[in-house]
Order: sequence, then structure tokens, then C-alpha cells
Amino acid sequence: MDFRYLGNSGLKVSEISYGNWLTHGSQVENDQAKACVRAALDAGITTFDTADVYANTKAEVVLGEALAGERRESVEIFTKVYWPTGPGGPNDVGLSRKHIHESINGSLKRLQTDYLDLYQAHRFDTETPLEETMEAFADVVRQGKALYIGVSEWTAEQLQEGHRLARELRIPFVSNQPQYSMLWRTIEAEVVPASEELGIGQIVFSPIAQGVLTGKYLPGQPLPEGSRATDANGGANMIKRFLNDDVLTRVQELKPLADEAGLSLGQLAVAWVLQNPNVSSAIVGASRPEQVVENVKASGVKLEDSLLKRIDETLGGIVERDPAKTAQNSPQTRPGA
Repeated sequence: MDFRYLGNSGLKVSEISYGNWLTHGSQVENDQAKACVRAALDAGITTFDTADVYANTKAEVVLGEALAGERRESVEIFTKVYWPTGPGGPNDVGLSRKHIHESINGSLKRLQTDYLDLYQAHRFDTETPLEETMEAFADVVRQGKALYIGVSEWTAEQLQEGHRLARELRIPFVSNQPQYSMLWRTIEAEVVPASEELGIGQIVFSPIAQGVLTGKYLPGQPLPEGSRATDANGGANMIKRFLNDDVLTRVQELKPLADEAGLSLGQLAVAWVLQNPNVSSAIVGASRPEQVVENVKASGVKLEDSLLKRIDETLGGIVERDPAKTAQNSPQTRPGA
């Protein structure tokens, strides 16, 4: 496993990290989830990403149990706050001072740890003054409950303003967690240049486009039984944007390129996002331990420029590059708690 600095901080993270969105506490039984975490640790992954909203806090519980007994200093534990959790009260959502402080206390308890390595704003909260949010994050850092602060799916302008306030408050704002893959490149035009200037690193999710880039979805064929695309509670709405014959045909055309690189399609997809120097880590999930073992083989892979060019030529116009999609993927008002 190779390691990278998280943004311009001194914190090193495994360049492939393990995330439990859509799996722990919901799709995957606890014993199997713990086996996946064990496989990640055995493969050299030290960085684990979760969120309070995943399975309405159950995912944090499972991850805390899976990491219990590990040397705390040897792992990096990330979680997030924003989306509705709990019974659905009016303050069970957002980035208010109240919700941030109550949420981090709950996360620490569920994760069985005294502190988080990274605490992330899961989206931008349009209904809370940014000053209030950043001041609450500063309290969290000064109380020793989190070492670093990050965000997820913020626009370039939001990153710039958040970073300015973080500098004033003298707290380390070091990361952004966006969706990023061969098929979804909306961060490249604006978010990445702004992040490079600010010293913010990307922790990218869905590098294999929710499984589409593994090649298991075939054009003109029924969706595989039990796959994410057939599970309304497991990401079917998110993956459907890629489930058309043009996209699926072009993904199949990547197979000879993956073979040439000595990689599976999924490994090629993970290696591809890691070619971006602003990417600090790529999050992979798993429902079976062997999936973790396969994904980590993308660590340390160097793809030649000629191969990257051929990937672009193969995918052509199906790639989504519109930077406006980042803002569109964030709620314009707080979701109902």
C-alpha cells in the first residue's frame, strides 16, 4: 500500500481507503462487514471513512466494533455530519453549532474512539451561516475531538470561503470528498484547481462508478440479480445515470486497455483516479473480503500517458464534466429531518 499526504497537512493516509456507505448496517451482515474491515487492514489500508447518516448511525457502530482492539494510532478514522439522523427532530440535520456538537459526540461513542482524525461537512448547509459552522468546527478541533476538518461535495467558491474562515480561526481545513471517476469528472475544471491553490486534497468516492466500471453491467442485458442497480435502498437511483447502452458499451471497450495494463477493469478505474495528483485517497467499499483484496492491487500503479489518452478516446462524449453538477448534487435547502 502506498501512502499520500492529506492535502498540504502532515497527515498521511492510505491512497486506497475503505468506506462503508451502503454496506455496513444495511446490505451486509455484521460478521461479513467485520471480515471486510479485517481484509482491508491485512491489505495495508489504514484509512476508514464512514458517516453518521449511513444506515442511520448503524454503519458507525459496525465500524467501531470492527476496529476495536486495533492500535488507535495506526488507523485514521473519518466520519461526517450534515444529513438527517436520529428520530427526525428539527435540529437533527444541517451544520448548526447544536447539530455539529451533538453529532460528533454520538459519532465518537459509536466509533469507540476519543477523537476523529478527520471530521467532514457532508454537504454545504445553505441555511446555517458559514461562520457558525466553521466556529463550531474550530471548537471541535480545540476540544481534541477531531484533528482535521474536511468537507464533501463543496463547490470551488464554497471551498475558498470555508478555507478563508478556517485560516482566520487557525484550524486545519485539509480535504474535500467528491464523487470522481473516469465517467464523472465534474471536479476537474474548478474544484481541483481551487483545491490545489488552497492545499486541499480530494478523498474521492465512487471511483468505479458504483460498480459500472467493473464491467459487470452489460449492454442489452438484464441487470445482474442482487446488484446495486436492483436495490432501491442500495444506490439504484445514483447508478441509473450510467445504465444506458452507450455507456455500458464503451466500458466494455476498456477491457483490452485494462488487460494491456495487467489490471481488471475495476483496478484500472481505481488506478485512474489515483493518477490525479490532487487525489489523496480513493474510497472503495465491499460486500465481500475478496473485493477489498482485488481493489488494493491498484495501489502504486502508474498508468502511462498514452494509455490515459486511449481511455479518454474510448469513453469519448459519455464523460460528465459539467462543474455545475457539483452544486446540483447538494441540497438547496436542508433535507427534512
